[in-house]
Formats: sequence, C-alpha cells, structure tokens
Amino acid sequence: MLPSDLALAPTRDDHAPSTAQTDPGRPARVLVTGAGGPAAIGFLQLASRPDVEMFAADMDPVASGLYLVPQARRLVVPRGDDPDFADSILRICRRLGISVLVPTVDSELLPLARIAHLLAAQGTTLLSAPASTLAVCLDKAELAQVCEGSCEVPATSELLVDTPMAYPSIVKPRTGSGSRGIRLVHEAEDLAGLPRDGSQLVQEYLPGEELSVDVFVRADGAVVAAVPRRRDRVDSGVAVAGRTVHDQQCIEQAVAVCRAIGLRGIANVQLRRRSDGTPALLEVNPRLPGSLVLSAAAGANLAGLALAEALGESVPAFIPFREVAMVRYLADVVVEIDEYADTEVGALR
Repeated sequence: MLPSDLALAPTRDDHAPSTAQTDPGRPARVLVTGAGGPAAIGFLQLASRPDVEMFAADMDPVASGLYLVPQARRLVVPRGDDPDFADSILRICRRLGISVLVPTVDSELLPLARIAHLLAAQGTTLLSAPASTLAVCLDKAELAQVCEGSCEVPATSELLVDTPMAYPSIVKPRTGSGSRGIRLVHEAEDLAGLPRDGSQLVQEYLPGEELSVDVFVRADGAVVAAVPRRRDRVDSGVAVAGRTVHDQQCIEQAVAVCRAIGLRGIANVQLRRRSDGTPALLEVNPRLPGSLVLSAAAGANLAGLALAEALGESVPAFIPFREVAMVRYLADVVVEIDEYADTEVGALR
C-alpha cells in the first residue's frame, strides 16, 4: 500500500461549505463513477486505504460496484450524456465534501473536464486528462495529426469521394470509442453505404499483434508507468484473459504518445504492429482501463499512484513491472434484500 502520511488540505468555498471544511480531521472522500464497469471496480479495490472513504456512483441502481461500498455511500446519477450530468456531480461533490472525483465512463469525461475549475474551487480534484487532451483523443484524425512525427502513426486520411484507396485498409468513424463501426475493407464494394463526408477515416491496415499499454502520467508530465499487455481473449469488448509483456518498443511508443498529446493521469494507449513488427498507434483511451488489476498485479498500481498524487502525496518517478498473466471470472456480491431495494431511494441526484 502506498504511504498515506500527507493529508489533503481543505479548500475554502464561500458559497457552499463542504463536510471537508467543517470536519478537517475526517478521511478523504473519493467518488468513483461508472460503478458497473471493470475500471471502476478495479479502482475501488486497488485504491482502497484506511484513510479514504470510497463512494460509488452509477446510472443503474443495481450496478455491481455500488455494492462494494457501504449503503450510505452509493449514488444513482444521470447518464454521462445527460445535460444535467455535470451539474449533478458538482452538487454531489459539494454536498458530500468529495476530495477526489474519478470518472470511468467515456461520455462523462468531457462534461466533467469542462467544469474541472468549478470542482477545484470547492475542493474536489478531478482525476482525468485535461479537456484539450480529451478533445484530441476523441477525434482520431486529430490524434493521428498531433502524434505524427513523435511516434509511429498509420497513414490516415478522411473518407471523401475522391480519397485514393489501398486494399486492404481500415475504415473507422472519426469519433467514437471502442471498436464500434470499425471495418476491414478489401475492395471498393466494401465501402458501399458509407458516408463520404469526412466523418469516416481510412487508415493503413496493420496486420500484426495488438497490444495495449496502460500508463500513468504525473501532473508534471513524467510518465511514471507504462505497462504493455496482450489481450489474449476478449468478450464483449472486455479483456477476459491477457498478460503483461516487456516490450521496449511499445513502451517507447506509448511514452511518445503521452508527451505529444499532453496526457495526465491514467490512460490506455492501443498499438498494433506493422508487418515488420514495428508497433504503431491505433488510438488512446483517456480514462481508466478495465485492466487496472492486471497492471497492479504486475507491480504498477496505477489506481493507487493516481490517488496518492491527487491527495498531495509524493509519487515515484518510475515504477517497474513484471510479466504476469490474468484470467477473469464472474464474481457475485450478495446483499440483504432491504439494502438492495433501498439503493435507488437513497440516491443523491
């Protein structure tokens, strides 16, 4: 466990005093959103410490991660794309005196990044990349342009009426997350029905192995940890089996990407090898990855490191890791009926 000898100094908020201000001796409070996902569950488990009170939030009152914290610390909140989401979270953080806010859902990132200054003004640190970095990551054309010259980037162009094509190629939406909408095209007929308005990208096909690199970047820009891993088996977009690998090329590429886009905090850099074995950039997921547990088992507890920094504690300049494998299984959380039924009733909106 990371050292916890430094306390978070309370921040004054003349408009809405928080619990942190009225009771400076209490533990720091951390709110993790998207409690039904593996990233949130991993963070709740890996960043747990005696001097911290964990709160969990989700739009679904039966999200499994909610039941990893005491009933009084479970929150049902709007969807990340709800217009009231950011304001709702802001009010919750003020009311509960939340010290650190940890979003884990893609749709929540930009709305919260845009109010990071308001959160900070009331004493809440947002554990997320800055809005400018998020904007680059969420636009795959801009990501390729920004990173070109700093690392290996596949040839990328907008899909327009007169776009020259080489086959095979990858066609993907310019915006979006995960693997949604990505297709491998082998001939012109495979492009039928796709818009030619620049909303789709044509990208060089990378035939080799795909690797993901989980990274943690300190507030000063130092890349503290970069852990490459293989996704050996994937179910519904979630890796259920994989292993960490010592691959210096992948580490160097991921570090270069982090520096090019001004990344801070925890993220995941996805790479795929060219036919000559060189790893090139696929995309960046600027949020907590679902593989936090694997990186921690390998020696790099990214969740613990990020929380320590958010609480004002010193963080090492470099964290080594070892090669280790992981398989996932379905786990059960058993609760009393009255506790289960009252989850939504006790929610703060």
